[in-house]
Amino acid sequence: MTLRDALLAGLNSLPGTREFHLHVLVSSPRKHGNLFPFANPRPRSYLQDILILLSEQTTPDSSPVFVSAIEACVYNIPTTSCAILYVSKVDSTGQATAPSPTPALVRALLLFYADPATRPISANHLWIHVFARAQNQYLFPNSSEYPNKRPLSDIKLCAWWKRQFSTVVGELATRVGDICRTKLYYILPGLSEFEAHHSLERVYPSTGSCSWTYGHPYSQDEIPLPCPCPSGGDSPRHLGQCIPSFDDDPKSRFIDEIAYTTDADGVRSPERKRARADTLKTHEEDISSADASEKKEGRSKKEDQTLKEVKKVSVEEFWERMSFRQECIAGAVTGFFVIAVSSTARPASTLTTSEVSPLAPQAGQVSSQMNKRVLTSLLTAHEFPSVEKAVWSTKVIEDTIRGLCDGLKSNPLPLVIADRSGRQTPEPEPIRSTLAPPQTPPPRLVNGKRPIVDISPNPFPEPVASLETYHSYIYGTIAVKNRPPPTKEDGEATSAGNGRPPIITVLTARKKRTKS
Repeated sequence: MTLRDALLAGLNSLPGTREFHLHVLVSSPRKHGNLFPFANPRPRSYLQDILILLSEQTTPDSSPVFVSAIEACVYNIPTTSCAILYVSKVDSTGQATAPSPTPALVRALLLFYADPATRPISANHLWIHVFARAQNQYLFPNSSEYPNKRPLSDIKLCAWWKRQFSTVVGELATRVGDICRTKLYYILPGLSEFEAHHSLERVYPSTGSCSWTYGHPYSQDEIPLPCPCPSGGDSPRHLGQCIPSFDDDPKSRFIDEIAYTTDADGVRSPERKRARADTLKTHEEDISSADASEKKEGRSKKEDQTLKEVKKVSVEEFWERMSFRQECIAGAVTGFFVIAVSSTARPASTLTTSEVSPLAPQAGQVSSQMNKRVLTSLLTAHEFPSVEKAVWSTKVIEDTIRGLCDGLKSNPLPLVIADRSGRQTPEPEPIRSTLAPPQTPPPRLVNGKRPIVDISPNPFPEPVASLETYHSYIYGTIAVKNRPPPTKEDGEATSAGNGRPPIITVLTARKKRTKS
């Protein structure tokens, strides 16, 4: 089962009558060396980008309009047989028919990677990370101006995520039974366990049997952590080997501040002055070699100092200090959620892990540049403050995705027949009706030379999407025809939903008699 089919199956049970159009872009794996930037040595990891766009069409005559979007990343660490699913952004336009399809879409995505039978990565352990921070809009610009969009507040957003994770873990246990072992962790910086529990329970009371732990998962040893311990487990892990680094994440920014804002003790040595022009050539060579060795020593000393600063802070101290970070307590409650899923047995496959490279692209995957191009266009060239603008933006982006898969075929330019009359006056060139094809910019040079990249090139070429890829893996549609959800008026018109009129008891106030 592909990710597109799993998401469509998750939308099939929504109440009401409507049609959904789904676009799923999953990039091919590429090398990524900054998942644990302060681990020495850095573990090999591979990154995939995920972009999910969902549009809704209420009637056959109406135009589809975007209603939900998800941006996520998947990291594969073969050394520890771990994978990390980081859900970066989830947003809606507020223009969907109630109930919103966003919760069903999120649960289908999480369940697709949590279930070992459908997980497309060869990993026995999955870690799901979410940073919940309430904002008016994430992926749909100006969608907060739409009157019917009601963004969740800080506490409601954290409670919403906790409810989605509890539902996914409960459904996963129903599917696989005892094959998977799950652990759920959450932290609301600035709140104690008692305050966090009662704040979330007041919004969405717990109905399942999921056991949540208030704290971080880096002290447990039942499920392996993604970053391997180079010492073989003899010495405790330091901060750089526990917490992964994601884009737009407060944890990553805080670790960077710990590592780079503290200078070394003592007085710095002055920089070496430039050599005189009249010195001998041999002396210049000696100086250049000395400068190179000093630069190398300075670089290694700086790296040692950075690692030393990271090792000074324990994991418990890190989370305690996170409670005082401005972006975590600046008038709004934020939440960190981590879900660990460990499977004892993986489904049998015809190929062993050693025969399949983690960089090998799978069927239906697109290039990372295509994913980035669509996301950049969504964030910078479109807006969703009204239905009219949302319909236009939806059509442009959906046509762009199809055009990128079709190779952006355009109408050929008319042929210009050469004039053989002997005239010397040059004719004006015909006006181009299409934009010039994109070209790769020249390589960036540092001191006249190409910079040395610390990651070796990908031996596999970037996948080229086609119309077959578009129809088989990227685009999908489903028509939902279920019973409409019960309205508020229907619930008030009956008593306990049994169809009988409610029993109304009128209480009258007894008048107090006064003595004459």
